[in-house]
Amino acid sequence: MLTAPRGAALTDLPAWAHRVAGVLRLLGILVTVLCAIGVAVLTWPGFFRVERVYPVAQLVSFRGVIVLAFAAAVVVALLLAIARPVRPLAFALAIVAGVGLVANGAVVAARGGMGTDPLPAKTASSVRVMTWNTAGPATSPETIAKIAVAMDADIVALPETTIETGAAVAVAMRDLGHRMWAHHAEDPSTEWDAGSTTLLISPELGDYSVIESSADGTSNTSTVPSAVAMPVSGDGPIVVAAHAVAPRKDYMADWRDDLQWLADQCGDGNVIMAGDFNATVDHMSGLGIDGATLGHCTDAAVETGNGALGTWTTEVPAILGAPIDHIMATKQWRATGSLVLRSLDGSGSDHRPLIVQFEPVG
Repeated sequence: MLTAPRGAALTDLPAWAHRVAGVLRLLGILVTVLCAIGVAVLTWPGFFRVERVYPVAQLVSFRGVIVLAFAAAVVVALLLAIARPVRPLAFALAIVAGVGLVANGAVVAARGGMGTDPLPAKTASSVRVMTWNTAGPATSPETIAKIAVAMDADIVALPETTIETGAAVAVAMRDLGHRMWAHHAEDPSTEWDAGSTTLLISPELGDYSVIESSADGTSNTSTVPSAVAMPVSGDGPIVVAAHAVAPRKDYMADWRDDLQWLADQCGDGNVIMAGDFNATVDHMSGLGIDGATLGHCTDAAVETGNGALGTWTTEVPAILGAPIDHIMATKQWRATGSLVLRSLDGSGSDHRPLIVQFEPVG
């Protein structure tokens, strides 16, 4: 900003100096407005309908990082305000970043902040569900089995896990006194273990079978498969082991289609869905029905205060990660607790296990 010499009035400045000062003020206003728009988009992407648009979809996956970024922006802007020529612009940017900090911090807090207490005691009617993207051979069957048994899981969804590994997990769980049946869906066109999703279900829920359209890929997620298991006997829920493709730039359309397909599986019947959605609840905006998160299913981690903890990647603290693994259920179930297991970050997989306890409603 130009200033008049000592003893001179601002009106004594030449005309060109006034024009330069005016341009700089307009430029400062423009920068502030653009920054405000950027903050609004990152904070409320669903309002602008850009939550599933590249690259906003990638950025909003990490709310914890966004909070830190806005906090750093506030500090930098206040430091810049020390310089008198840019002080008005710096204060304006500090206010914009401060609003982003508070708003995103509120979103993180509403979804659970640092997380809640461990799971409640299991009752006779409880159903515990665990999901863990095992990253193929990175996680041993013995490790998976020990965790599933320790969590007393009745349903275990294992994206990126072959049926051979799933069968080994079931055998190991049986040897630990916890019987499970192994089911799977496979897409041979997808490389390595990402082309397979395994689903373990306790015999206490009845007999299950993966529906043919899910098993042969006639109706399924686009690139990495999901398994839809229907109860053959008993009155258990439809169980969906979900795996949506990651939202890489070249796969954005497939990713959006996958989320819609998963929403369609959550009809108004009795459904429990668990797996790696490669999406946070922000990305599911507009895909829920009657206040649900996705289709008729409601996200259990958000409901029980763990929805802000990142399940990917294990390379960063959970509060800075992306909560892209989910367990959801229709209104026939009420989530009473959840747990993002952070003690296994060195086990091999880049995902953290998520466990939820449900109670039947009515």
